[in-house]
Amino acid sequence: MVDFLDLRAVNAQYRDELINAFSDVLDSGWYIAGAALERFEHEFSHFTGSKHCIGVANGLDALILTLRAWKELGRLNEGDEVIVPANTYIASVLAITENGLTPVFVEPDVTSFNLDPAAVERAITPRTKAILAVHLYGQLADMASLTALAKANGLLVLEDAAQAHGATIDGKKSGSWGDAAGFSFYPGKNLGALGDGGAITTDDDDLAQTLRALRNYGSHQKYKNLYKGVNSRLDELQAAVLTVKLRDLDNQTNRRRAVAKAYREGMSNPLIALPHCPAEEGHVWHLFVVRCTRRNELKDHLQALGVQTLVHYPIPPHKQEAYAAEYSALELPVTEAIHEEVLSLPISPVMTSDDILAVIDAVNSFK
Repeated sequence: MVDFLDLRAVNAQYRDELINAFSDVLDSGWYIAGAALERFEHEFSHFTGSKHCIGVANGLDALILTLRAWKELGRLNEGDEVIVPANTYIASVLAITENGLTPVFVEPDVTSFNLDPAAVERAITPRTKAILAVHLYGQLADMASLTALAKANGLLVLEDAAQAHGATIDGKKSGSWGDAAGFSFYPGKNLGALGDGGAITTDDDDLAQTLRALRNYGSHQKYKNLYKGVNSRLDELQAAVLTVKLRDLDNQTNRRRAVAKAYREGMSNPLIALPHCPAEEGHVWHLFVVRCTRRNELKDHLQALGVQTLVHYPIPPHKQEAYAAEYSALELPVTEAIHEEVLSLPISPVMTSDDILAVIDAVNSFK
């Protein structure tokens, strides 16, 4: 069996370093908001090319708290519209509605699956105040066009970089393009913790200061609360884990790129559309997603040959029961076709040559 993602093998690469990191945290006697978090925030901000990094409990909180902070700073108001890709994971939309903001679903570019700047421009109204750009599958959205569009229209840009740790365009990394960016460190991410975790990056001093309070009960100083905040802190153990793994992330990314390159060169089945990637050096391949009009048959075929696959994602947000009352009548044919046809193949830095060849042969044998 070729596992979709063998997390035990991924983390075994760092076993000794992780145990040492655990011991350091244990022996420190300080488990929340201490030296390990400060170290990780410093290293991750440097990695992304951002001035500030604010560790939080998970990727969803990273998005929710950023939008919340903009409301506290008067840059967003209840009911404002936020443009978001219709084919994203539901977390992107939850962050918007949790803040009393209005999601405006936009169809993606059919080749990259990321936001189409032309569609974004058509969706802008006087109520539009922000663009939430999701970097789907590990490839950056067209950030040069989106940020130019935002600047021309006075809009904020929030990157959902949960799948794009280290992804670049012209050497500029995810997390440094927008006014802020939210990252997830869910265990299966390219930079994954051993539990939940998240972070926000930004160059904005006021935003960073507000976020540091919001994540900590709305407080900069104990027992003095400026905001009605929440408890959303990246703990010391997870920060220590992430620091160990961050230092090897470029190497891990290069291994993912090697797997993707082998797939793209070896897969030749005309029934299956391979991912579009105009800039190999910028894609971090969190997922390797193919399209097939007979997706479920392909999934069963691969399973029978010992290849585990997943679907990211079977139901688009506007068709979820949570949003059915407001958005189920929307007609988004590109998005709906994508969700019916996509299939994610195994890709990870610990795949062997035999694993890679087994996946290629299984895909090519589908008829």
